[in-house]
Amino acid sequence: MSLDSDLAEALKTNDFAERIKQLDQFYGQVKRQLLRHQSPTSGLFPRVSCDTTEAHIRDSLYICCAVWSLFQAYSKRIDDDRGKGHELGQSAVKCMRGILFVWMRQSKDKVEPFKTNQSPKHALHSKVNLNTGLSLNDNTYGHLQIDVVSLYLLFLVQMITSGLQIIYTMDEVQFVQNLVYYVERAYRTPDFGMWERGNKYNSGTPEINASSIGLAKSALEAINGCNLFGEKGASWSVIYVDIDAHSRNRSIFETLLPRESSSKNTDASLLPTISWPAFATHDTLLYANTKEKIIKLLKTPYGFKRFISDGYGTVLEKREKLYQSDETKRFENIECDWPLFCCFMAIDGIFKNNEQQTKYYKDLLFNKLCRIDMATGDYLIPKYYYVPPEYVDAEKADPGSTPRLASQEGSDSSCLYLMGQAVLIITQLLSDGLLQPVELDPIRRFMPSYDRTQKIGRYSVFQGAKYGTASDLVVQVVLITESMRLQAMMATYGIQTQTPLEVEPVQIWPPSQLVKIYELLGINKKLGLKGRPSRPIGALGTSKLYRIAGQTVLCYPLTFELSDFYLSHDMALLIDDIKNELHFVGKYWRMSGRPTVCILIREEHLRDIHFKEMLDLLVEFKKGYLQSGLKIKTGRLQNLISSSCFEHLDFLHLFPYESLPKLESFRQLEHTMGIGYQSLTDIPKALVYSEVMDVDVKAQYQHRPTWPDIMDALKCCDTLYAQSQLLGILAHREGLQFNLPEGSSVRDRLERLLRQAGALRHWSVVRYCSSLLQKLVDSISPYITSILVSGRQITVGTYGHPEVAIDHPRTPREIRELLYSVIAEHYDVVLQQEIIVYVGRLISTTPHLFDGIIKVRVGSFVEAMKHYLSFKHEETRLEALSPSQLRRVLYKVLTDNDLKPKERRLIEGSLGRVPKHFYDKVWDVLGRTAQGLRVGSQHMESKTIIKMMSQNELNFITKVENFLCHISASEYRQLIVELLIIIHVILERNPELEFKDASPVDLDMLIKGGVDRYNVDLEEMVGIEEFYCEDKSLTSAYMARAILDNLLHTSAPECKIS
Repeated sequence: MSLDSDLAEALKTNDFAERIKQLDQFYGQVKRQLLRHQSPTSGLFPRVSCDTTEAHIRDSLYICCAVWSLFQAYSKRIDDDRGKGHELGQSAVKCMRGILFVWMRQSKDKVEPFKTNQSPKHALHSKVNLNTGLSLNDNTYGHLQIDVVSLYLLFLVQMITSGLQIIYTMDEVQFVQNLVYYVERAYRTPDFGMWERGNKYNSGTPEINASSIGLAKSALEAINGCNLFGEKGASWSVIYVDIDAHSRNRSIFETLLPRESSSKNTDASLLPTISWPAFATHDTLLYANTKEKIIKLLKTPYGFKRFISDGYGTVLEKREKLYQSDETKRFENIECDWPLFCCFMAIDGIFKNNEQQTKYYKDLLFNKLCRIDMATGDYLIPKYYYVPPEYVDAEKADPGSTPRLASQEGSDSSCLYLMGQAVLIITQLLSDGLLQPVELDPIRRFMPSYDRTQKIGRYSVFQGAKYGTASDLVVQVVLITESMRLQAMMATYGIQTQTPLEVEPVQIWPPSQLVKIYELLGINKKLGLKGRPSRPIGALGTSKLYRIAGQTVLCYPLTFELSDFYLSHDMALLIDDIKNELHFVGKYWRMSGRPTVCILIREEHLRDIHFKEMLDLLVEFKKGYLQSGLKIKTGRLQNLISSSCFEHLDFLHLFPYESLPKLESFRQLEHTMGIGYQSLTDIPKALVYSEVMDVDVKAQYQHRPTWPDIMDALKCCDTLYAQSQLLGILAHREGLQFNLPEGSSVRDRLERLLRQAGALRHWSVVRYCSSLLQKLVDSISPYITSILVSGRQITVGTYGHPEVAIDHPRTPREIRELLYSVIAEHYDVVLQQEIIVYVGRLISTTPHLFDGIIKVRVGSFVEAMKHYLSFKHEETRLEALSPSQLRRVLYKVLTDNDLKPKERRLIEGSLGRVPKHFYDKVWDVLGRTAQGLRVGSQHMESKTIIKMMSQNELNFITKVENFLCHISASEYRQLIVELLIIIHVILERNPELEFKDASPVDLDMLIKGGVDRYNVDLEEMVGIEEFYCEDKSLTSAYMARAILDNLLHTSAPECKIS
C-alpha cells in the first residue's frame, strides 16, 4: 500500500517537474519570439519582427494575449515560478495600457466626434508609431476598424477577470465607457475590417462587415456590468452597455451570417468571430453554416484564403496600391493561403471538444506548414503561402495543381510574423494541456450564457434565452392611467390599472428623462469627452427598472411619447405598435430578470374611434398570453418588482447636485370637478371629419399676389384643406418665418393647423403640413439600417424621376436633407418616410415578404400602392388614408396573389421583385453573349462584368438591378425579367447555341418580335398593352419564338423547350 502511495507521489512529482520544464521552454520561446520585440516605451509590438517603426493594434492585442496566456498557465499551476509569471503579467499590462494611452491621446479629436458621426476621418488609429504611440502620417490607411476596439474591450475584461490590474484611474474608466459608445453602432458603421482594406476590390471603400459587428456584440456582452477596478472596485467604476444597441448588433450580425459583407460571400475573419476569441454566436445552426462555408470556399492544403479574389501577397499585386476597377479577377485561384487560420481551427476544435478537428489541423500545422528554427528548435509559422510567378498560369487553369512557397515573413527568426507566432503559441499551450480553455477564456464566452455561472451583483447581465426555450419568457405589463376617472372607467370593464400616484414611491418617467441621466455617463472634461450621445432609449432599455439616486424608476416606451411626427395621432397604429413592442421584447430579451413594460393610457385615447380595439387588447392581456403565444403577466407594479430586471445607475454622485439635470416624472391629471366616465358611451368621440377637396385651391391662387388676394382668401376660407394649400403657397413664396396679419408666422400657423388636422384625423392635410414643415419620422435611421444589412439598397425620389440611392447608414439630419432635396412632391416626401419605417419593420419580422427584391425603390413602392388601390376600385387617395390603413395596403401589395396578369406585372415591376435564382440565370446568359445585353439606352457589357465580378456577389446583383431600374414602365420591366428567364431556359437546353453578334442582344427587339408574332396569330394589330394582359404561359411562347429566330437567324426549328 505504501509502495503504491510512494509510486503515485513520485509520478506526481515527475509530472509536476515535467510541467515546469515545458512551461519554462515556452517562457524562453515567448521571450525570444515576442517580448524581445516589445517597445520599451509604448509597450506595443510590430507586425513583423524586422519592422522597427510601425505597430498595428490588432497584432499587438493577439501578441499580448499570448503573453497573458502563458501568465495564466504559470499562475494556475505553480506557486513559486521565480517571478516569471509576474513578469509575463506585467508585460501584458504594459501593452494594454500602451494601447489605452495611444487612444486616450485621440479622445477629443477622434472619439468624441466619432460618437455622433461614424466617419473614417474620426476613427481611432489602428496603426501607430511603434516607439512613441503617436499617429503616422498615412492618410491612405483605413484606420476605421471596429473589430480592433472591440477586441481590446474583450481582452481587457478577460485580463481583469484573471486578476490583472490594468485600469488605474477614473479618467481611464470614463474613457473606456466612451470606447463602448464607439463600438455600440457597429451594426450601422461601414469599416475596413480585419484586413484593413474595406471591400474586396481594395478601392479604399469601407463596408459593413459581419466580423466587426460580431466582435462588437461580444465586447458589449463581456463588458456590461464589468468593474474595471476588479473585485475590489467601487460602484462608480462599472461599465454600462445600451441593451438596445447590443440587440441591434446581435440581430444584424445574425442576419448577415454566413456572409461577411456585400462584396464578400465569406471571409476567414469570421473564424475568430464565431469561435475564439469572440464566440459571437451560440446558435448551433448559424455557427455550423458559417464554418462550413468558410471551409468549403477558403480551405486549401496550405491553410485558408482570406477571401475569394484576394490579391494580397500574390506576385501579381502591386503592394500598398489601391486596385483598378477590374483588377480583382486576376487574383482568382492564386490567392495566398494563411496557416494562421489552421491555428484558429485547432483552437476551435479544443473548445468544441472536437478531437478529430484538432488533430487534423495540428498535423497540418506541425507536419507541413510550420518551419523549424534550426538554432532553437522553435516552430515558426509563415505569414502566408503564395503561388510563384512561374506557376501562376498553370494554377489558374487547374487550381490546386502546383506547389506554393512560404512568404519570407514568418519563415525564419530574422523576420517573424508575430501575430501568427502568438496564436501558434496559444494553440501549443492548449493542445499540450498547459492551458485550459477556461483559463484562456475566464469569462466563459465559449459557453452559452445560460450555462455560465451567473454574476451576483447590482448590475444587469446578459443572460440569453436558451435556444428552443425562449417561449418560457414572461413579459410583465404594468397598466398606468393618467387620471383617476380614467382608472375608474377602465375598472367598469374589468381592467385593473394604477395611476402614477398609486405606484409611488416608484416614479414613472418619460424615456427622454432617462436619456438626460445617461448623458452624464462617461463625461470627462480633461479628455474632452461629453458622455453618452443623446440617443433615444429603445424598447429593451425601457423594460428595465432603474435605481437612480435613491429612487426607483420605470420608463414608459418611446411608443407612448407624444411625437412631433403625425404617426402618433393614429390609434390603430398605436395598438399595432404595442403588440409589436411586446413581441420584440419577448423575442430579444437577453437579460437576467423579467422585462417590465409600462403601457400608458391617456384620456385622449378614449376619444379615438379605435379605442374599443385597445380595450380588446387589454382584455387579452388578462388571459395571460397573446394570440401569438407570448406569455403576459399583468398586475400591480409593487407585486412585479421582485421578478423584474434592475439596473443600478451609481455614477450620479460623481457630479455636484446643482449640475444634475432637472428631472420630471409623468404627472397625473387632476380633475377638480367630480365628473367621472361610467362607460365609453359617455365619452365625446373624436369627429370623423370630412370636407370637400375637389377645388384645386393651389391652382386657383398660385399666380395671384400675396396682398390682398391670398391674405383675404386665408382669412375667409373655412376648410382645413384650403388653409393648408394657401399656407403652402405662402411658405414657398415668402418663407416659413413670414409674419401674417394676426401676428403669428407661417410656421406657427402650419404647426397649429397640423395639430388641429391631427386631432380630426384629416390625414391629407396632416401630411401636407408635415411636409411643408420638413418633419422627419422618429428613429428612421435604424429602419434604414435594417433594410441595408438585409443585403438591400434603398432609393428615394419621385416616381419617374432620377432616384438617389442610400447604400450606407446615415444620420437623421442627413436623411432629412436628402429626402427634402430629392422629392419634390409634398405628399410623397412624407409617404416615403412612412414606407421606409414599415418596410424596415417588416424586413426584420417577416423577411420572406421581400424575397426577390434587392433594391427597395421607395418611390416605386408608393406607385405600386396607388396601382393597387385603383385595381380594387378604391376612391380614396393614398395620402388620405390613415397610417394604419397605409400599412395594410403595403402589406396587401406585398402578399396579394389574386391579381390579373397585367396587374401582377405592374405590381411586381414596381416592387422590383424577380424570381428565385434570377441573377444566376442572368450571369449564365451574359456568359453566352459576345457583347452583353441592351435595353433602351442601357448596355450591360458581358466581358467586363465576368472579368471583374463573381457570380455570387451582391455587387453583380446590384449591377443587374441598376440595368433594370432604367426601365420606366413597371409592367415592361417585368416583361424583360420574364424574357431573360426564357433566354436562360433556351440556352440551358441548347448548349450549342449562343448570341454571337458583334452588337449587344437587343431585348427591346426580342419583346417586339414576340408581340409581332402574337399579332400574326390574332390576325389583327394590337399594341403591347394587350400583350401585358395575357397569361405568362402564352407570352413566354411568343417570346421564345422571337429568341430562337434571333439565335438561328432563320425560322425556329423544333427545339427542346415546351
